[in-house]
Amino acid sequence: MESGDQSLEKQETAQMETEPNVLIDDLDEFDIISEEELEQFKTAIEEGDLTGAATKLLESLDSIENAKLDIAITGESGSGKSTFANAIRGIEDEDDGSAETGVVETTMVPTPYLHPYHPNVTVWDLPGIGTETFQSAEYLRQVSFERYDFFIIIATERFKSNHAKLAREINNMGKKFYFVRSKVDADLDASKKRRKSSYDEEKIMQQIKENCIECLKKEGIELPRVFLLSCFDLDKFEFELLQETLGKELPSHKRHSFLISLPNISIKILEKKKELMKKQIWKVATVSCAVAAVPVPGLSIACDIYILKKYLSNYCKSFGLDDESLEKLARKVDIPVADLKSVIKSPLSKEITEDMIIKLFTRSAVYGMAAAAEEVIRFIPLLGCVGAGSISFVTTYYMLNNFLNDLAEDAQRVLKKSMFGTEV
Repeated sequence: MESGDQSLEKQETAQMETEPNVLIDDLDEFDIISEEELEQFKTAIEEGDLTGAATKLLESLDSIENAKLDIAITGESGSGKSTFANAIRGIEDEDDGSAETGVVETTMVPTPYLHPYHPNVTVWDLPGIGTETFQSAEYLRQVSFERYDFFIIIATERFKSNHAKLAREINNMGKKFYFVRSKVDADLDASKKRRKSSYDEEKIMQQIKENCIECLKKEGIELPRVFLLSCFDLDKFEFELLQETLGKELPSHKRHSFLISLPNISIKILEKKKELMKKQIWKVATVSCAVAAVPVPGLSIACDIYILKKYLSNYCKSFGLDDESLEKLARKVDIPVADLKSVIKSPLSKEITEDMIIKLFTRSAVYGMAAAAEEVIRFIPLLGCVGAGSISFVTTYYMLNNFLNDLAEDAQRVLKKSMFGTEV
């Protein structure tokens, strides 16, 4: 008999071995720059307007990184709305900034909760919908329907007429909605106690899902999409299926904000974040290139230090390798934070200082050209006219790409350590 931890570890390993191509294919649609933006950038370069070229790229990066995303969580009282609002932001119910939870309705007005590391992402905890006099159209008006990008409708048992009314009204107003059946772990535990000899988790989950879908169809919802999950264990059940669905259906400028803000609960999510951040690197490096070509002493190195410090810090936070994230994870899994830090190899997981970046930058300027030449050769025709700026491009590209890979590997080791007690 293998332990639950060993079984989970095998599932994660199998997932890594069988799904990498699907993962990358999914991310191919996340265009980091449009054809129009590329043409504008080429024109600026051809006209010798390097400052203008860098400005256009910075504006494009800023629009992607700071795209606002507003997620509405609704459902009946006691369905776990507030707990889900915390879980999707990667925080515990007792952490600072958490949504208030309880067995009775604690949300009386729409309450916004910012993501702790990505403040452009807001999760809204909406008032419950479980009253007999519930009117879906009036409810949506009261909670300022137009501000939300999509709705998650949560239920703990079967979905009822109120859920369907709300979904139909949301659909009529042109917004997306998703049904979440929460507290599945409690149902499974109860079933295991009642049916010790015939317990079949997969069969029970299928029955729960079919029952939810049947209830919604009876209320007039065609092809309802239902996701089963536990707010206390998002790494189990169908949270990944939910986030994959949202990642595909959100508008392109919102997808980056959604994926980068996800809690680091699986290898697959970490890989998605890595590939998403990789798509930004050439644009960031091109800003470095354009600045390097401007004949102002000291401007290039100052810009490169700023760029590298900003993005390397962002990588650490997105992968949960900063001190605050590691301490939260250690409390959650009840192991010493030193054990998590012991599997981290990259020096960048520590405080990122200007001195550290200068040393790394100097070293990378020597080795980066040869190491990155093959990867960046497709950009040379675009950059050839800016001369020495190409060196800055390749060095910055090499550093960001190299350290992103290192930090992604560290994040995987930390996740495995937290789940299985080992980095392997």
